[in-house]
Amino acid sequence: MAPEYVMHGRVSPKIDVFSFGVLVLEIVTRRSNCSSDDHSTVNLLSDVWDHWSKGTMLQMLHPSLDEVAQSQALRCIHIGLLCVQSKPEDRPDISVVVFMLTRDSMGLQPPSQPAFFFGRESPSALGSDARSSYTYERSGFILGQGISVNEITLSELYPR
Repeated sequence: MAPEYVMHGRVSPKIDVFSFGVLVLEIVTRRSNCSSDDHSTVNLLSDVWDHWSKGTMLQMLHPSLDEVAQSQALRCIHIGLLCVQSKPEDRPDISVVVFMLTRDSMGLQPPSQPAFFFGRESPSALGSDARSSYTYERSGFILGQGISVNEITLSELYPR
């Protein structure tokens, strides 16, 4: 459940975005949010964030994935982390999430620490790579320096 609902009973569309992000992370990592294989952290969000901040995300993916599938899985994890950020205003709208999932070459902003993070690392311990923007391509994971996606314009064309 989203932290704003658990702590304050606030209901908004961002609650659904949070739940969607948890679901994406569960599917891609093939793990439940309620259990952890590694006893050093409490939940899936903490495990994913620890690996993300250390740059070891590939360790959470199934070893049988090829390079293209790994790139797509990393992109999905990135989008999932954007959806579970602790502040509701930092989470993207669901329409933006759909846009990010369907546009492989679109750059993504770096996520901030997720809600309910129980890991050992502090946000200040992150390297400069964690504060950069990322872009993913079908050929592999690429870190794009200086890329920033501040707005998304969606144009829907309807014939007359």
